[in-house]
Amino acid sequence: MIQAERPLSPHLQIYKWPLAMATSILHRATGIALAVGTVFLVWWLVAAAMGEQAYAQAQWFFGSWLGVIFLFGWCFSFFYHLCNGIRHLVWDAGYGFEKPDAYRNSVVVIAAAVILTVVAFAAGMMARG
Repeated sequence: MIQAERPLSPHLQIYKWPLAMATSILHRATGIALAVGTVFLVWWLVAAAMGEQAYAQAQWFFGSWLGVIFLFGWCFSFFYHLCNGIRHLVWDAGYGFEKPDAYRNSVVVIAAAVILTVVAFAAGMMARG
């Protein structure tokens, strides 16, 4: 049997992801991060209800360098998921589907998430002392 020559699908290493596709994947990833982070939030709340020693252990974790990185990532996940959810609401209304618009609102979502994260995290750190 003779094999017909036909084009092959582009390989992932040479295919350039559009920004809108990357933001869609990141939206799903931040949703997962929010779910995992909620487990830690529940741990913190239960520790607060269990007493001073349990709460001190939870506070120690969230005050450590690993806990601060975790909180920063969770904060970014929250704001990114929020901003991208607003973008999806705009899309549901039928706006922003053209390629230039999709690229532009992807950049706006990322920038807004970064700015909101930095502002919220800085305010939290300043309040902490």
